[in-house]
Amino acid sequence: MSMKISDQPFDFSLTNRTGKIYKDLSGQIESAIDTSYSNKLTGYSVGSAKVTGFRPGSVIADYTINATSNTLEFEAANTQVLESLRSQGLSLANDAFTLSDQRALTTDQLYPLQKVDLKCEQPGFLNGQIKWIVKNDTALDNTRYLVSNDNRTLTVINATENDSGRYSCIIQGNVPYVQWQNIAIKKRPIINVGEKDHYFLCDGSIFQLKCSVDVGYNIEWVQGEKVLVSGNDSITYNHRMQNGNCSQEIFTCRLRDLPQLLIYGYSQSSVTVRIITAPASSDDLCQNGELGAGTTNDVRTGVCGIGLKGTITYKCESGLWKQIEDNCVVEVINKLTSKVESLLVEEIPVFLANLSVATQQQNINITQSAATVQAIVDILSKIADLSQSVVINKPVMEDFLKTVDIIVSDNANDTWSKLIKNNTSIKLLHAIEDISDRLTDDFNISEISIQLTRKTVNNSFTLKSSLPNSTTEIVIPQVPQMTSITIIIFTTLDNVLPTHGGNDSRDVKINGDVVVVKVNKMINNISFTFDITDQSLGNPQCVFWNFTLNNWDSNGCEVKWNNNGNIACECDHTTSFSILMSPFSIDNPALAYITYIGVAISLASLIICLIIETIVWKSVTRNDTSYMRHVSIVNIAVSLLIANVCFIIGAAVAESEQPTSVGRCSPVVFFMHFFYLALFFWMLMSALLLFYRTVMVLSQMSRAKMMAIAFIVGYGAPLLIAAITVASTAGPQNYVSKSNACWLNWYESNALLAFVVPALTIVAINLLVLIVVLCKMLRRGVGATTQPDEKHALVVIARCVAILTPIFGLTWGFGIGTMVSQKLGIHVVFALLNSLQGFFILVFGTLLDSKVRESLPGKMLLQKLTSNRTNNTSAGTSSTSGLPFLRWRRKVYNVSEANPSSALPSSDSSSGSYAVLND
Repeated sequence: MSMKISDQPFDFSLTNRTGKIYKDLSGQIESAIDTSYSNKLTGYSVGSAKVTGFRPGSVIADYTINATSNTLEFEAANTQVLESLRSQGLSLANDAFTLSDQRALTTDQLYPLQKVDLKCEQPGFLNGQIKWIVKNDTALDNTRYLVSNDNRTLTVINATENDSGRYSCIIQGNVPYVQWQNIAIKKRPIINVGEKDHYFLCDGSIFQLKCSVDVGYNIEWVQGEKVLVSGNDSITYNHRMQNGNCSQEIFTCRLRDLPQLLIYGYSQSSVTVRIITAPASSDDLCQNGELGAGTTNDVRTGVCGIGLKGTITYKCESGLWKQIEDNCVVEVINKLTSKVESLLVEEIPVFLANLSVATQQQNINITQSAATVQAIVDILSKIADLSQSVVINKPVMEDFLKTVDIIVSDNANDTWSKLIKNNTSIKLLHAIEDISDRLTDDFNISEISIQLTRKTVNNSFTLKSSLPNSTTEIVIPQVPQMTSITIIIFTTLDNVLPTHGGNDSRDVKINGDVVVVKVNKMINNISFTFDITDQSLGNPQCVFWNFTLNNWDSNGCEVKWNNNGNIACECDHTTSFSILMSPFSIDNPALAYITYIGVAISLASLIICLIIETIVWKSVTRNDTSYMRHVSIVNIAVSLLIANVCFIIGAAVAESEQPTSVGRCSPVVFFMHFFYLALFFWMLMSALLLFYRTVMVLSQMSRAKMMAIAFIVGYGAPLLIAAITVASTAGPQNYVSKSNACWLNWYESNALLAFVVPALTIVAINLLVLIVVLCKMLRRGVGATTQPDEKHALVVIARCVAILTPIFGLTWGFGIGTMVSQKLGIHVVFALLNSLQGFFILVFGTLLDSKVRESLPGKMLLQKLTSNRTNNTSAGTSSTSGLPFLRWRRKVYNVSEANPSSALPSSDSSSGSYAVLND
C-alpha cells in the first residue's frame, strides 16, 4: 500500500534507511497507521504496519500490513490515519491512500522505435475502471499511445528514450489499486565506423575497418551475410586489397544477437571501400591502414581508440594525416551519458556518486579531453534540471561539486580554451546555480578549489574563504528576516568562464575568485572583497554574469575601494518602473526613487481625477461626444489605477522572495496584463470616436450603441487575450517570468507577445486615425459639417492633438531607447515621464478642461490658477478633447515593449555569480 504526502518536495535523505529523517518520518507514519487500523480495521494484525520506502511525487510512502481477512474495509481506518497525521503537521489529501503494487507490466528488454505493450492485470476482487498514467500524466497523446478496448493494455508507439519513466495502471475502487513499473527504453545505439567511404590504393596492402558502439551492445562486421569478425563494443577487421584488378566493396557493421532490431536503420552502418589512383607526387599522398589514402587537404574521420567513444578528424598535410579535431569521450563517461537520458529522480544520488567516482578515477584522461568535459557538463545540466522537483542534501551536492572540482581544475585550462565557443562554461554555471536553489539544511562542503556554505541567518552574515590562496570575503550587513543563504566560492572558475559575451570585444580578464550567491529572500546589499590574482591589470570592475545578455554585467555593482591587492565590491538591488519596458537590468537607486514617487503621485492623481469626474459628471456629459470622451477618461483612469496597483504588488512580491513565486505572481500578472490592455483598448475607442465624429459627420449612432461597443471592446477584448494567454502558457515554466519581476514570460514561451502585439497594433491604428483626422481638418473647416453644440470641442481636439504630437513622438523615442540601450540617462527620463502618467491624465484630461472647472465647486480658484494656460489652449466649451491621445499613447510606449527579464535572478544582489574584471 502507499500514501501520498502533498506539498512536500522529495528529500534524498528519505532514501537512506539508517538516517534520522527516514526513521523519524517512517516511525511517525507506522505509529499513526498501527493506532488507527487497530481501532478501525477488522482483521488487522496489531504492530504489523511497516514502511518499506519512500519515492518522489511529492513524497509517496510505501508500506505493508498483515491481516487475517482478505476483505478489508479501509475507508474509516484511513480517515483516522489522515486526521492523525494532519494533526502532526503532515499534508495529506483525502485520496492519499492507494493499494500499490510494483510489478512487471512488461518483461521485455526495450529498444528505440519498437512497439511496447504494457499489460495491467485486474484481480478478481476489483471490477472498477482501469486508467493509465504515464510519468504523472493522465492525458495521453493518442498519436503516441494506444489503449485497448478493455483498457488493460497500453501500447507505446515507436518508443524512444524520452518514453522512459514510471507507468501506472489504476483500478478504481474504495481504495484505488495501482500497478506500476519503471520502464527504461535503452538509448539508441550509435554505431561509429568513421568515414562512410574509404579510399585505398590497389597495391595489395592491408587496411583496417574499425567499428565502435555504445557499451552494452555486441557488434560484428559482415560482407553480404558472411560474418567476418565479431566482438563486444569495439572491433577491428583487417582486409587485404588485391594487387591489381581491385573492385569496390561494401562492408557492414551491425548489432549482434539482436535480430529483432535489424529492421531499424540504427542497427547497422556500412562502409564502401573505393579505389583511388596515386597522385603524381608522393608528397601529396597521405596513407595509412585505418584512414586509407588521400591527397593534400583531404579530410577523414576516424574511430577513437580503446577506452574511448567518438571520432577523430584528420587532415592530409605534407604527406601525413594530422589530427585537427578530437571528439573522443572517455568510455565510462559515455556510458553514464547513455544512462542519464532515462534517469529517474530517485536515482540521482547513486548516479551522481558513480559520476563522482568515475571522474576521480579518470581524472587525467577527462581533464585532457574537451569532448569528455562537454559530456560531463551536459550530464550535470540534466541532473540540475531533474532535481528541480526535489530537495538536495549534503551527500548529493558533495558528489556534484567533486565532479565540478575536477573538470574546472588547473589541469583542464587548455581543454576549456577549446570549449569557449560552445558556451559550455555558461551551461556549467547555470547548472550550479540551478541545483544550489534546491539545497536543504545547513552544511559546509570544501573541495580543492570550491567552498560551499549554506546557513540560515536572521541578522547579518559574514563568510571568509578557507580555500588555499584565497582571501575572498562576503558580507551581508542586514538580513530582514530568517532566510537561508548559499555561498559557493570558486578559485579556478576564472580560467573557465569567458571574459566577455559573444558581441563584446573588450580585452578584459577575470581577475579573482568567482562567487555564486543564492538567497531565498530579497537582500538589498551584499559586499564582496576579492584578492587580485594579477596586480599588473588596471580599471577593475565588479560584475555578475547576466544569463539574458550572455555577458558580464556591472549594473547595480560598484567598486568601493582598491588597495593592497584587494578589491571591495558592493552590489544592491532596486526595482524601477523601466522593468515594464526594457530588456536590460538597470539597478540604480535613482530609478527606484523616480518609480515609487512617480507611481505614488499617479495613484493619488488618478483618485482625484475620478472624484472630480464623479462631481462634474452631469454637467459635462450633455452631448454624445462629450459623454463618450469622459467615459473614456474614466475608464482609462480606472484601468491605469488598477494596473499601477498591480505593478506595486508585483514588485513587492518579487522583492520579498527569490526565486519569484509563480503561485503569488500569476494572479498579479494576469490582472496587470488585463488592465494595461484595457487602457490601450479604451485609447483605441477614443481614437475611433474622434475619427467617427470628424470624418463620418453625417452618420449618427445612438449613445447606447456606442457604449455597448466601447465596453465590449474596452474590456471584452483584453479579457479574451489575457485568458487565452493563461490557457496557452499555463505552468511554472511558461506564463510568468523566471525572474524577480512579476510579469509575462518572454524567453520560454513568448507570452509577452500577447501584450506587445495588441498594444503596438493599437498605436499604429491611432497614429493612422490622427493623420487622417488632421488631414481632414486641414482640407476643410468644421463649421459647416458639425453640430453646433459640438463645434468647439472638435476644433479644440484638432488643435490640441497637433500641439501635442511632437511630445508624443519624443516619448516614443524614449521607449525605443530603453529597448536598445543600457545608458542610465534614457531610463531615468523614460521612468520619469511614464511613472507620472496618472498625473498627466489629471492635469490635461480634467483640470485644464474649462467645462470641468466651471462645474466644480470653487471653480474661481481653479480658473485663477490655470487662466494663463487655458487662454492659450481653449477655444470653446471643451478645451482638452484631444489631450488624452498623448497620455494614452505615451502609456503604450510605457508598457508595449515590456520585457519580463529586465530583472533576473542572476542580476540582483541576492542571487547571481559575481567576479572582478580588469581591462
